[in-house]
Amino acid sequence: MKDKTNIFKKSRLFRFSLNSVTFTDEEAQALEKEFIEEYSGSSKSTIKILLGLYKKYPFHLIISVFCHLLATLPHLITPVITANLINISIDAAKGLPDDHFKGILINISILAFLVLFNIPTNYLRVKHRSIAFRKVEMGLRGALVMKLQQLSIPFHKAMQSGRLQSKLLVDVDAIRSLSAQLLTYLPSIIINVSAALIVVVNRNLTVFTFFLLCIPCSATVMYAFRKKIRDSHKEFRRTVENTSASLVDMLEMTQITRAHALEDKEVSKMTNLLKRVAETGVRLDVIQEMFGAYSWVIFQFFQIGCLTFSVFLAMKGEIQIGDISLYQSYFGTLTGQVSTIMGLLPIITKGFDSVSSVGEILSADDIEDNNDKKKIPEFKGEYDFKNVSFSYEDELNVLKGLNLKVKQGETIAIVGESGSGKTTILNLVLGFNIPDSGNLCIDGLDIKDIDLHSYRENIAVVPQNCVMFSGTIRDNITYGLDDVSEEKLKTILDASLLTDFVNSLPDGVDSHIDERAANISGGQRQRLAIARALIRDPKVIIFDEATSALDSVSEKQIQKAINNMSKDRTTFVVAHRLSTIKDADRIAVIKDGCCCEIGTYDELMEKQGEFYKMQTVQQI
Repeated sequence: MKDKTNIFKKSRLFRFSLNSVTFTDEEAQALEKEFIEEYSGSSKSTIKILLGLYKKYPFHLIISVFCHLLATLPHLITPVITANLINISIDAAKGLPDDHFKGILINISILAFLVLFNIPTNYLRVKHRSIAFRKVEMGLRGALVMKLQQLSIPFHKAMQSGRLQSKLLVDVDAIRSLSAQLLTYLPSIIINVSAALIVVVNRNLTVFTFFLLCIPCSATVMYAFRKKIRDSHKEFRRTVENTSASLVDMLEMTQITRAHALEDKEVSKMTNLLKRVAETGVRLDVIQEMFGAYSWVIFQFFQIGCLTFSVFLAMKGEIQIGDISLYQSYFGTLTGQVSTIMGLLPIITKGFDSVSSVGEILSADDIEDNNDKKKIPEFKGEYDFKNVSFSYEDELNVLKGLNLKVKQGETIAIVGESGSGKTTILNLVLGFNIPDSGNLCIDGLDIKDIDLHSYRENIAVVPQNCVMFSGTIRDNITYGLDDVSEEKLKTILDASLLTDFVNSLPDGVDSHIDERAANISGGQRQRLAIARALIRDPKVIIFDEATSALDSVSEKQIQKAINNMSKDRTTFVVAHRLSTIKDADRIAVIKDGCCCEIGTYDELMEKQGEFYKMQTVQQI
């Protein structure tokens, strides 16, 4: 027996339908920017925003709707042909003179042609519709990704990652589903209802009047359920977002949960959230199903009424007997399309709610604006904090009139108690936060006037918790860089004290790192982070507690790697272990948001002030 798949593949139409559609990078990026602009108009209604997403694809949408019209013709014409054939057969049975065979042949031939024509028209309809939908879906997700890269760090800290994932995946899919349902059913509804009313109004005005009676009834039912469905969808979406955010937290806390034997509590917490999702889902399902049930019952009574009404008209001789079938079919079409509209209401409500949800991100104005900002011509790495104050939202000042100068190529250590403002200073250096008052000057320019994107190209950061993605060691070190030579990579591995570790692996630098770097130690992870920073040849390096979680052997290795990296570079080091910063050019002691002491290690120890007290406590 021949393989049916091979038979289909030999079909010319099948081969044609396999033609791929490509989306260029330039087109994708242009779409992303347009969608961000589309959402930025906060005064626009949801429907206007939705229509704006498809304004670039009128050709695809027009072709799809036109082909949908052609594909629908067999359904539209069948009741007329059926009525014609019934009437022809009745006339033939009565012996009325006419070419009955010719009439039957014409009607059957028209119907058969339209049925065969359905294949190419459906192919073109689906292809052009899918191109428009998938490009909008791609553009929306890309726009979200682009916007997330533009939004400020405080925004990201305030917005849970689980919520962002839900918006990026679930809400965009709901918008695509809304678009698909509207373009699939809306043209069909318009075409079928228009055709039914046009045929009926030309056949009999009395029946046409009866047809119109269903419109106010359907509007009444839709109005009664609209608000309940909308509110239920909104509650369900928010519940899913909360659950998604908690699920991400649970996965990230798995090791801590196991270490403290808290599995049962986590299961209980997630079970309660999942119960909440189920309960809100049940309420939503019940409302939607009751809406559908009311609609179905009402229109079934109209269907029965139409059948009874047309039978009486035929008995009185006002219509032909075959027209009973025609009116019944078209009324069934009319009520079916109205029922479809009602069935679409939950999908439309969910889709519009998702349009608003995505808009929360795309219309957010908490972005880092570098337009018309200055680029530092020849970056040196000199910093001057002039009476800088800063506070986080709803908190007292973390920094209170900080004054601190950092010279080009200087290694400065920042120490202090927890909450003294050390990390805040680093965030100001990175431009993640901007001073509330005072000035932070970089190479003589105020940070408020600097193009932060170009500025950060000169900076490398080694955080306390180094993030490694699933991939090779090479991929993690060269992240974001192209065409890194083997010679340069080898030099970086030597400077980061990674050569022996890499050589011990079976695949060397191409060895795979598991998700969250589960298969390497903390010290190895830190050295990889140093290599990632060093390979960028930065002018400024920031070490944020780079050795705080390491053993003494790993700490010495990291300290040596830091010293290798700090040569001729402006370096900021935040450390709790004061013994690790003996080699710093200067040490700034931060207390109560101010720099209370500054000097070399020996100078501060000799002074016997705040730094001396901190060091004495650590040595006890």
